[in-house]
Amino acid sequence: MQPMLAFENPWQMLELLGIIVLLRAAIPRIPFIHSRRGAVLEFIDSGLVAVLLVFFILRPFVVQAFYIPSGSMEPTLLISDRLLVNNAVYYFRDPRAGDIVVFAAPPEASPVEKDFIKRVVGVPGDVLDERYGKLYRNGKPLDEPYVAGPTNSHWSGLSKPYTVPPGYVVVFGDNRGNSNDGRKWGPLPRTNIQGKAFVKFWPPNRIGLVH
Repeated sequence: MQPMLAFENPWQMLELLGIIVLLRAAIPRIPFIHSRRGAVLEFIDSGLVAVLLVFFILRPFVVQAFYIPSGSMEPTLLISDRLLVNNAVYYFRDPRAGDIVVFAAPPEASPVEKDFIKRVVGVPGDVLDERYGKLYRNGKPLDEPYVAGPTNSHWSGLSKPYTVPPGYVVVFGDNRGNSNDGRKWGPLPRTNIQGKAFVKFWPPNRIGLVH
């Protein structure tokens, strides 16, 4: 149900930086590469700059890599899919219905701190309801070809119909029969949202945009 960070342990990145720095210091002392020392040092310096750029700028503020360990978003996202999440998009706009978002799970959803990934089905002011296994938004049935199974379940965290309050969104998993989502624990604070999933990059046969 929750995505897990690729490179989630910062010590791994620090170890990589340490190896690069040690290699950079050792190169001038290796006699058999004396003639190509300048090119090798330039290559290592470029790698060091790239790692620093990714870890300290792109990773926390712009884009982050995740993998999917569960089937709560099937068939849209499968177990072991790797994807990139845009961490900057919601600085410029609010989440929209249909966005697939990564967020810090509220305490009602998980007793330990975890990141979840779900689809936004309602934004502030929307009225959500479920009738005969189909989700309705503002009185209109939604066309959800990506959903596995009917929407109906115990809406223990939401009333029927439910009006999304200001500062919150409602998120469901696409695998409606196997998803720990807003139907069980209620609306999600807007401030919990970290970013929007936008592309799958692994495995090769799954490369493509996340819709």
